Amino acid sequence: MAPKPQLANFLAKSILNGSLTEIGIRKRAAIVLGRKWPFLPAFAKRVIKAFGAGRRPRQVALCAFIEKDAGFLRAQAKNPLAVIHEPSSRPRMCPAAGPPRTWKILPICTVSALARRLNLKPNELAWFADCRTQARRLPDGPLRHYRYRWQPKRDGTFRLIESPKQRLKAMLRFLLANVVDAIPSHQAVHGFRSGRSIKSFAETHVAKAIVLKLDLKDFFPSISRARILSIFLTAGYPENVAQILTGLCVTCVPSQIIRDLSERISARELRALKVLYQRPHLPQGAPTSPALANLAAYRLDCRLWGLAQGAGADYTRYADDLVFSGGTEFARGIERFYIRACAIALEEGFEVNTRKTKVMRKSVSQRVAGIVLNNQINVPRENYDQVKAMVHNCVLHGPSQQNRANLPDFRAHLRGRIAHIEILNPKRGQKLRAQFQEIDWAS
Repeated sequence: MAPKPQLANFLAKSILNGSLTEIGIRKRAAIVLGRKWPFLPAFAKRVIKAFGAGRRPRQVALCAFIEKDAGFLRAQAKNPLAVIHEPSSRPRMCPAAGPPRTWKILPICTVSALARRLNLKPNELAWFADCRTQARRLPDGPLRHYRYRWQPKRDGTFRLIESPKQRLKAMLRFLLANVVDAIPSHQAVHGFRSGRSIKSFAETHVAKAIVLKLDLKDFFPSISRARILSIFLTAGYPENVAQILTGLCVTCVPSQIIRDLSERISARELRALKVLYQRPHLPQGAPTSPALANLAAYRLDCRLWGLAQGAGADYTRYADDLVFSGGTEFARGIERFYIRACAIALEEGFEVNTRKTKVMRKSVSQRVAGIVLNNQINVPRENYDQVKAMVHNCVLHGPSQQNRANLPDFRAHLRGRIAHIEILNPKRGQKLRAQFQEIDWAS
């Protein structure tokens, strides 16, 4: 005997009007059913087991679970279950149990309220969110919300840079400042976080017996719409608002953009790119994508952190770069550890690029993200010598002769490279900065 659709729907709606805790589920279900039925405690436990404590599933998924739950069906067969009190239809913020209740995010309870925040009409908001994934069929022109550029990688493959146009970029920056940045990522994350940097990412691994560096393949496009929707639901946004927020933050690539590579890659690689980019995914190039990617990888970070702690190792992550380091005991079990780390990544929906895996012992130059780790964090000698020679030649012969790459702002480029060296090695950086001040930029 299947429950009436209305009964399952109202129960699901009432359960999601608060956190997924046993007491909360029992209380809200009892209000809908008119009394505290004896089956409700066991039913609440099954709901939490199915969807996890501290999470908020979609209403349709919870409704489907109720319609198939054997314990609920038995209770319905024995008792005259019916909707006595309909759940409140007034939308409100319902963060998941635990830490999400402390997140200081901007409360938005309706789609119209979100539209007002973004200075849009509701139909304009729906167009930008593109929840029906119409972008994949759009021709080149003003209707597209993104600009696309294929960037070759060192291994011969290609990365797609998806840059949102001005209006969408402004909306995403608003969401980043008021919503996404207020949700904390794992403590092992050092990329795109306030107070963290590439220096803090590397410092943990200085002077270690062994360093293991892994790289996640197609990090941004491998993060699906479902993962991002789960973040906004957990934060407490009503489902229709969470759907729009997710639609703004993900995209799918028009078919023509993929076909542009047809003469440069094999048919097999082309099919793989279609699967990767033509489903809704995080675009590499949007302001919100780095922070959302950190949040989407939270379970991955938790599991890898625990794995590293159990092996006596340290773990940090900067975007798609994962680094582990430890002493001689960690070095002895490095092969088993590597296999387990790759398995965890696959279980969490990511894939390790095995071609970029590096195991670096003390006898070699241990480098991560262009930083030498052996005795202290430092810039590689060849990089320092290159910048030093460039600055010296600029002083002697003028900067115009040194801009061999025809960079539009060579002065800012050189200043940035000096600043990078100064962060890692202040003494060397200050010497270069003093020489930089002697350059005659008018020449």
